[in-house]
Amino acid sequence: MAEVAVIGAGKWGQALAFALGKRCDVVITSRHKRDIPGFVSLDEALECERIVMAIPAQAVRGWLQRNYGFKNHQILVAAKGIEAESGAFLNEIFEAFLPESNLTYLSGPSFAKEVMEGLPTALVLNSRNRMAAAAWSELFPDFIKTYVSTDVVGAEIAGAYKNVIAIAGGICAGLELGENAHASLVARGLVEMARFGREFGAQEETFLSLSGAGDLFLTAGSKLSRNFRVGLGLAQRRGVDDILEEIGEVAEGIGTARALHTISKTNDIYLPIANEVHAVLEGKDPIMSLKDLLNRRKS
Repeated sequence: MAEVAVIGAGKWGQALAFALGKRCDVVITSRHKRDIPGFVSLDEALECERIVMAIPAQAVRGWLQRNYGFKNHQILVAAKGIEAESGAFLNEIFEAFLPESNLTYLSGPSFAKEVMEGLPTALVLNSRNRMAAAAWSELFPDFIKTYVSTDVVGAEIAGAYKNVIAIAGGICAGLELGENAHASLVARGLVEMARFGREFGAQEETFLSLSGAGDLFLTAGSKLSRNFRVGLGLAQRRGVDDILEEIGEVAEGIGTARALHTISKTNDIYLPIANEVHAVLEGKDPIMSLKDLLNRRKS
């Protein structure tokens, strides 16, 4: 029997299967059969003790309700997002189905393409059970440096929020606003992300680490980022459906922007960048959004 099963055969799922396959026996599965190495049925995958969940954040709750029965699995959550409908964090969703001690959350700057090429990467394994995170750490290959943290909420917020700032980064680039504007946007995005995190008990240092600044700097300025490419499309006044059809994969920042907008209104949290991204996704002209950001009074 394989040691690890990856659920979700998108680019990120395949990259994690490739990386973990350097040290252990790995299988992979998804909703539709794929002609890729190690592909098995879902039933076979769920017989593994260790499972990597690499399905989109917005699909997690439904997948668990339809497919999951707890068999003392150790689960590594590789999705990054906040549920749009409820505003729930992924740890809240997963902990309804299995103990928090069996859950670890992956964070840090990591484009699937570069992982597949075996290029140096550093990641953080976040769990309230430090031993569980350390056990996952032993399975990663030499080209991936891993760190262990217990700040699950901080890592989740950082991983989800950076996708929204990446959309803003793509809009900035698409409007050709320049490097000064882009640097300012990313810096203020980091401040905004940390402000949001404080509201939910996250540790400040998480946002200055690989999980926060590291992942944000990577994602908010590269065309390898799906969310950045969404922003480029929005700057061209293209519709979201059209943009996603061209990208061919889920862009987690779209659902997360909706969730952040709702949470900010419910909890009276000042999130100017996230709320403007949400407004642009809903049809607001990007130039008007820029003007509103520049004219805002609060910092």
